[in-house]
Amino acid sequence: MNVLSCSINTLKGLYDISGVEVGQHFYWQIGGFQVHGQVLITSWVVIAILLGSATIAVRNPQTIPTGSQNFFEYILEFIRDVSKTQIGEEYGPWVPFIGTMFLFIFVSNWSGALLPWKIIQLPHGELAAPTNDINTTVALALLTSVAYFYAGLTKKGLSYFGKYIQPTPILLPINILEDFTKPLSLSFRLFGNILADELVVVVLVSLVPSVVPIPVMFLGLFTSGIQALIFATLAAAYIGESMEGHH
Repeated sequence: MNVLSCSINTLKGLYDISGVEVGQHFYWQIGGFQVHGQVLITSWVVIAILLGSATIAVRNPQTIPTGSQNFFEYILEFIRDVSKTQIGEEYGPWVPFIGTMFLFIFVSNWSGALLPWKIIQLPHGELAAPTNDINTTVALALLTSVAYFYAGLTKKGLSYFGKYIQPTPILLPINILEDFTKPLSLSFRLFGNILADELVVVVLVSLVPSVVPIPVMFLGLFTSGIQALIFATLAAAYIGESMEGHH
């Protein structure tokens, strides 16, 4: 019963995460809802970058790829390899989802370090990487949860829920709790790393504004890419696990 109560509290805590704030925010009122305008602005910029890059790369495809087409085909092969390794032979339908997660998070993370968001003045708050906001990372984690539930139910039907009593029914509360901790760990890992990286750079720039912060910024670019890969890999692993059964 204590574990079940913990599961309920975890779910409620995940729902309440949207109220977490770090610093000031620029809000929009849309109907009866209050949304983070700064997150939408930076997310639209990231989406525009991705769509623009893809359009330029495939507008004149060649049999023997060169330049940007070759680069994007390399990225596609990389995403296919990650998906196949984690999901298995039925990875094909999930390549677009895993690829979208990886590219959105990757470009979002890098935008926080490379794009001059600070020069754009807002009435409240300031612009930053979309993944610097807990609402974005929670949304991505919940999408991943929906994806692996969908994958399991599509593959196995209602027998998918049999995994909760494997290898013994005694572990039912633990197995249920696991489905709540997965999105929590995904969202907080990504949010915490990106926020910490940007805060470290800001502090160093304010203390030593010349040469010292540059190596830290390059290290931040590296860790940002690693975080995108970790998120995409775990998302693919969860989908593969739901399709194969309990491990």
